[in-house]
Amino acid sequence: MFPTLALVSLSFLAIAYGQQVGTLTAETHPKLSVSQCTAGGSCTTVQRSVVLDSNWRWLHDVGGSTNCYTGNTWDDSLCPDPTTCAANCALDGADYSGTYGITTSGNALSLKFVTQGPYSTNIGSRVYLLSEDDSTYEMFNLKNQEFTFDVDMSALPCGLNGALYFVEMDKDGGSGRFPTNKAGSKYGTGYCDTQCPHDIKFINGEANVLDWAGSSNDPNAGTGHYGTCCNEMDIWEANSMGAAVTPHVCTVQGQTRCEGTDCGDGDERYDGICDKDGCDFNSWRMGDQTFLGPGKTVDTSSKFTVVTQFITADNTTSGDLSEIRRLYVQNGKVIANSKTQIAGMDAYDSITDDFCNAQKTTFGDTNTFEQMGGLATMGDAFETGMVLVMSIWDDHEAKMLWLDSDYPTDADASAPGVSRGPCPTTSGDPTDVESQSPGATVIFSNIKTGPIGSTFTS
Repeated sequence: MFPTLALVSLSFLAIAYGQQVGTLTAETHPKLSVSQCTAGGSCTTVQRSVVLDSNWRWLHDVGGSTNCYTGNTWDDSLCPDPTTCAANCALDGADYSGTYGITTSGNALSLKFVTQGPYSTNIGSRVYLLSEDDSTYEMFNLKNQEFTFDVDMSALPCGLNGALYFVEMDKDGGSGRFPTNKAGSKYGTGYCDTQCPHDIKFINGEANVLDWAGSSNDPNAGTGHYGTCCNEMDIWEANSMGAAVTPHVCTVQGQTRCEGTDCGDGDERYDGICDKDGCDFNSWRMGDQTFLGPGKTVDTSSKFTVVTQFITADNTTSGDLSEIRRLYVQNGKVIANSKTQIAGMDAYDSITDDFCNAQKTTFGDTNTFEQMGGLATMGDAFETGMVLVMSIWDDHEAKMLWLDSDYPTDADASAPGVSRGPCPTTSGDPTDVESQSPGATVIFSNIKTGPIGSTFTS
């Protein structure tokens, strides 16, 4: 994700986060079937499930129902310090559909933006794919493989992001490395990404209460002393007006807690341990404003298939990742990715290190992607294993303008790389989006993995 995320939910009686396990609401993971394909194009359906991120869950005292976190403030008596808070507070189960607007049907996952629950109004959500055992995350290595899914984002306006991506989380959510984390992946713990987010309430099995400050523009969010970092592969960040595919890399392997300069906050953005900008391929930003959107070549007013291929240098699963290639399928037609139409750049249609270097030079952007190892580092993260994340969110920090409008807003919109989509720079304010588009929904379905060329029909 481009900005540091402030993902919000008013769950049950209060937004809450924790590491113990509560017993007031049963945790039942929604089932989701996915397909595993072979080189011959034969695909087998397997049963999996999704789990809600711990950041959305009700957090209360162990054995009781007193909130450990209310609004954007910790209870000082229950949470005087990180370790005491972890011992005192429990994450509870989730009412996925009633409270969070998360539903599944066969191979389809639907994420609703605003849900009026019995006790609360929930904003956005984030879920992870669990493995066959229903208690650990499914781990993906996509080197020399392709990943395919269908998406319906016709109901996602400017300012929203229906995202599908991979992050280098621990398979067990960190419970093995950090014994104070009793909830683990079964309750959606252990999140990390290249923005090194500080809004995660528990990191490394401890409450992020040190230096906690409530957000000035979000009554339910705040930031703590620590961030949580890891490699991130953004397969799909999109709304009906624009989309981007973006690898981000780090100098560390696996989920890593950061503090100070290592987090890359503010003016130290390019001094941290992760590449926050990434190397994005956004068709509009790369000069083709006719490719993706309502009524365009890839018509976002109806469902379509997104195919992402991870090519290695020697076409084996052990070779260095050298190219990320994108295809689309809609109405029975395979659609090649758009080509760059930027003065001074070759006509690239995929992500390679050469593309990334040319883009950074042409746009005048800092090239931390190359400095941190580029695509080879992304491939190394896949070898370690990455977790599938699907979410819907709005952006309290940058209004999603980095995805669908002109960004930064104080730059000349005609300068290469500044215009990223057709949305006005006045769009994306969370207050407006939440009040005007509460029914916004993204549907991800028909997820398939397999060797190159096995998951779709050409």
